[in-house]
Amino acid sequence: MNFTSIGLNSSYHVLVTGGAGFIGSNLCEALLENGNPVTCLDNFATGKRENIAHLGSNPNFLLIEGDIRNLSECQKACTGVDYILHQAALGSVPRSINDPITSNDVNVSGFLNMLVAARDAKVKRFVYAASSSTYGDSESMPKVEDVIGKPLSPYAITKYVNELYADIFSKTYGLETIGLRYFNVFGRKQDPNGAYAAVIPKFVMQLMKYESPVINGDGSYSRDFTYIDNVIQMNLRAISSNNKEAINTVYNVAYGERTDLKELVSLLKEYLSVYDPKIAQVDIKYGPNRQGDVPHSLASIQKAKNLLDYDPEFNIEAGLKEAVTWYWKNLK
Repeated sequence: MNFTSIGLNSSYHVLVTGGAGFIGSNLCEALLENGNPVTCLDNFATGKRENIAHLGSNPNFLLIEGDIRNLSECQKACTGVDYILHQAALGSVPRSINDPITSNDVNVSGFLNMLVAARDAKVKRFVYAASSSTYGDSESMPKVEDVIGKPLSPYAITKYVNELYADIFSKTYGLETIGLRYFNVFGRKQDPNGAYAAVIPKFVMQLMKYESPVINGDGSYSRDFTYIDNVIQMNLRAISSNNKEAINTVYNVAYGERTDLKELVSLLKEYLSVYDPKIAQVDIKYGPNRQGDVPHSLASIQKAKNLLDYDPEFNIEAGLKEAVTWYWKNLK
């Protein structure tokens, strides 16, 4: 997608925290292609140097290796910055269940450090990665921003606390904030390895090795899977919007359709079989439901459309085709 059509002023200096991660590195690329000076802050706990290695020769790109749990490093990264896209976090519900203290340190204390540093540096706007996990046990469908339930995991608690802190900083210090509740983002550069790998890259890698993917539960759980380019568009719209009604609030970032896990694996097998017909014969296995998982997730994106002119281009099929092509070329 050509993101220059959004009309983001190329003179804005943007800090991307977690800029070596999956979403962060894609944001860095899009901003640099638009001509923006970009600072990337990352401690490489989950981010990967290879995600940004090709950006090092760009004179508009500055890498700061630092940790958001260190206030002075946050302050250094915020120097001379106009806007912040805060992506740094420890994701994964299971990770937070296994180690709630570290998830809280990074996602809450680190988030607060970044808010303080942004306030002190007089940054124009602080756009941050929120999460659909905030909807918790709410059974309403589709998910509308002002109707949430009780969190179902430590991770969900941390992301909800982020929203509360952002709201207080808007009201108390006048810092413009926008929270983006991501719904199951996928696409190029998403890590397929490790204990907490997201389902799509994990399944892709297993299928390419003729290994049977294991679906948690009976395959009926569904998600609003959201391709990375839709997420990039939303972030750029969030920092470029001049609509005063659009700030100091939160938005769903999704496509607005849900796909169950059975259908997801079927699509992956279909698209991968274009490259290797034997993948179509790989069996699927089923395991127990995962603790803390929400059965179904579907976003209303009307608020984002109305206030930020959000217009997601990639549905699940189009996004998976792009993602599968990238994985086949880069990881086979």
